[in-house]
Amino acid sequence: MTAELVRGQNHPLPEVRLEVRISAGKPVVAGATLSDEQGRVRGVEWVAHPGAPTLPGLEVSKQAAADHRLAFDLDALPGAVHRVSVLLALPTGVGGPVRFGAVAAPFVAVTGLDGLEVASYTLTGLDTESAVVALELYRRQGAWKVRAVGQGYAGGLAELLTDQGLPEARQLAGSINEAVAQGLARSVAAPPPRTPDTDRSRQAAASAPGPEQPYAGPGTAAGAVPPQQTPYPSGPQGAAASGTGLPGGPAQPDPSSVTQPPSPTAGGTINYSHPGRQTTAPPPPPPTAPPAQPGQPAQPVAGDATGWSMEERLYNQVWGMFEDLARTVAAYRSAVDFADSRMEKELDQVLSDPRSRIGGQGDEAREAARAKHTQLVDQARAALDRDLAQLAAEAEVVEPALPMAYARWDNPVWHGYRAPMEIPMALRLGDLRLPETENLSIPMLVRLPLERGLWVDSGRTSLDGTLADSDQLRRLAMDTAVAHAARLLAVYPAGEFSVHVIDPAGTGASSLAPLTQSGVLAGPPAAGAAGVTDVLSRLTQRVDLVQMAMRGGAADSLPPGFDTAEQLLIVNDFPHGFDDRAVTRLRYLADEGPAVGVHLMMVADREDAAAYGPLLDPLWRSLLRITPVPDDHLADPWVGHAWTYEPSLVPANSQVLQQVLAQVAAARRSWNR
Repeated sequence: MTAELVRGQNHPLPEVRLEVRISAGKPVVAGATLSDEQGRVRGVEWVAHPGAPTLPGLEVSKQAAADHRLAFDLDALPGAVHRVSVLLALPTGVGGPVRFGAVAAPFVAVTGLDGLEVASYTLTGLDTESAVVALELYRRQGAWKVRAVGQGYAGGLAELLTDQGLPEARQLAGSINEAVAQGLARSVAAPPPRTPDTDRSRQAAASAPGPEQPYAGPGTAAGAVPPQQTPYPSGPQGAAASGTGLPGGPAQPDPSSVTQPPSPTAGGTINYSHPGRQTTAPPPPPPTAPPAQPGQPAQPVAGDATGWSMEERLYNQVWGMFEDLARTVAAYRSAVDFADSRMEKELDQVLSDPRSRIGGQGDEAREAARAKHTQLVDQARAALDRDLAQLAAEAEVVEPALPMAYARWDNPVWHGYRAPMEIPMALRLGDLRLPETENLSIPMLVRLPLERGLWVDSGRTSLDGTLADSDQLRRLAMDTAVAHAARLLAVYPAGEFSVHVIDPAGTGASSLAPLTQSGVLAGPPAAGAAGVTDVLSRLTQRVDLVQMAMRGGAADSLPPGFDTAEQLLIVNDFPHGFDDRAVTRLRYLADEGPAVGVHLMMVADREDAAAYGPLLDPLWRSLLRITPVPDDHLADPWVGHAWTYEPSLVPANSQVLQQVLAQVAAARRSWNR
């Protein structure tokens, strides 16, 4: 039976191999410190954190996430260790919450390797604190116990580590925050809640935001567009968990008040009814599929999630599938890890027993351990296959029903393209899959307007290393950028999205041909240092003008004829043609541009800019990195899987891109009359 602890209460631990599972709703940093009998942390080598996630007998997560699993083998800890403190902290400098009082109360559970809870603790009563010691695992009279602590620190990690007697506390806190920022830069987060009064129709450009409100794009009510993505929460097993808001329709409840169902386990199927989406938004339409027979899974239906429109229901359903896949694979991996650990423990017992060396007892014990391992793995795989089959059936129904902004380029919906009248909720950038799901991928959707710029990395090879030609890779990277830019142009109403290109040496001319020949660019691609300076100067001036209008609350003070369209700048071959002044302007656009409708898409190899040293590290971290070939560099916000990203490219020999851009150009000409 699980012991539900309150602050200061302790509980004995029945085993030394265990997990500490954390559910926080919002991404948090998880770590641990080791201390001796006097409660002193002897040095930075006794602190496990995302930058150094492994210590003897201890492993923590490598990035900030809403869910964590910390692994402990207490017998493997150094003999001088008498206490292990489990730490939680809010990431700094990434635009998230800065105090625990603004997020849902974190839930911490100590479990055995079989997933059964030993003790749990909900950290209530936190307010201004940004770091907290959640639990202590401590040694008392030769046995281990757990104590609920809940000691918070308003000064963050630096104050927490200082209180634990670490002389290098501030330097270590800085390195932890740096490691977390790098991890968050590669994380794919889930969608945010919608506000109840969001008006998706295009309004007059005069409705600019007030001085304290973010720019929400031309003609969109200020503040109506939420942040790009926030994670779906997960509930701890056997207890009510606090989570974040879901990406359903308007009139979402307070994000900190949503209670989530238990996470799926390896022994059962995941819940495809998406109970977390049952909010105050309108219910989904009645299913058109026949009702399921008793004992059979429900037949999937496109758009069965909550939302005000079919577009929003499909958007929510896609992210629900993403979460379902992440969790069912996490359950499978956890079950396999448990089977491996159990077999290892049983084999160790066989080797340590002298009696097993006599006769065939040892061989029989080893065979029994391996047979049990095989049985457990087969059971986990059967549960995974059952869940994957249901998700695959859902994907087969959902994919053909997706609107243009969410559809692949080979979807027939593109052949009937007409310029839209309003901005869609999101845009498809590619697909995501896991190693266990080679035949199942989930669309990767990002909210519009873009809140982060994009970086198409031209400096990496494919996963199997078959693509080693750097020139071919650079061409593919530029093709990827053009496909994304064309999709953005196509899904925005005519005249409400403009694309600028910087191509200093003209190396991207062949890839840019569909954009230049159709006439949809704001101007010819800028070449040479003078062209770079001209484009950057005009866009930085635009950012400055809109920011001044925002701060002064005077939208009508913008110059006559001011272009209110969203702007996208594609930069090829960076840093060729860039001097220090141009680099500074580029960083300014990356930092300040998205809030006022100026977005950046870099096509570059980070190594080419190595001469700038760490100066450009904040630039790369501020961009969402995508690749022109499959690569496993993205992580989900729930369990931190490394997902393989596949770009959304136009099929070979297809003319769909040219046809769509021709329609975009025609719609623009009609709009300008």
